[in-house]
Amino acid sequence: MTYELNGGPAPDYLPCRYGASRLMFRGPRRQLDGDYVAFFGGTETYGKFIETPYPALTEEALGLTCVNFGCVNAGVDAFVNDTALLEAAGQARATVVQIMGAQNMSNRLYSVHPRRNDRFVNASAMLKAVYREVDFTEFHFTRHLLGELEAISPDRFRMVREELQQAWLARMTLLLSRIKGPVVLLWLAERAPSNDDTDGSDPMFVTAGMLDVLRDRVAGVVEVGASDAARARGTEGMLFGPTEEAAARELLNPAAHDEAASALSGTLAAVLNRRH
Repeated sequence: MTYELNGGPAPDYLPCRYGASRLMFRGPRRQLDGDYVAFFGGTETYGKFIETPYPALTEEALGLTCVNFGCVNAGVDAFVNDTALLEAAGQARATVVQIMGAQNMSNRLYSVHPRRNDRFVNASAMLKAVYREVDFTEFHFTRHLLGELEAISPDRFRMVREELQQAWLARMTLLLSRIKGPVVLLWLAERAPSNDDTDGSDPMFVTAGMLDVLRDRVAGVVEVGASDAARARGTEGMLFGPTEEAAARELLNPAAHDEAASALSGTLAAVLNRRH
């Protein structure tokens, strides 16, 4: 596929809601009747700065409606307690769950906003006891908080990272138990899964070993680390305003979305065929 250089405003995301969910999704709004595949995920699934994100590309490949329930900066918490979304997943022929980072979810150390999961709300007594020198009122976002805690004490931060990883596994296990029907997990990032949990890249703190724990609970796991060729294209094909370039450079480009749809559509076709 050929991409134009970026230019013009960001795509019209046609924001919409489904049922009683208070989350805002990328449109156009789809009818939740008939056959469809549900897509849960964060910024990549939403397709920020992307004209045709991977759920729409997967729909083209499968010839089956793919409903985009992705939310910008979402963590597992955005989905695990949302009855409307869980009902939609229960009616779907399959559900794709993008692997989201461990930082944007409430845990024993801190809580996040229930919908805008990247927003830090407050620290627990446990975290305040571990980092007595920190004024937590200075933080508004989880990534800023965690970066500062690691800089203050890498040794103490190991405990923080381990707590987030344990909480992520528990929350993902709960989410999978609440989704009726087959689930395909999608790793979509600039890198392949590994057991290095210290570099801070997305999905933050999630390791290959953590994925392995979940494999027996799902119908498939698709791992997409953007290729060298895709990453070399930078922001080519992305649509954003002049003040948004830095944010766009942090996200996957259309070439990576193509790779995700290509890898995912084959696995989904096999899963859907097994259900007939």
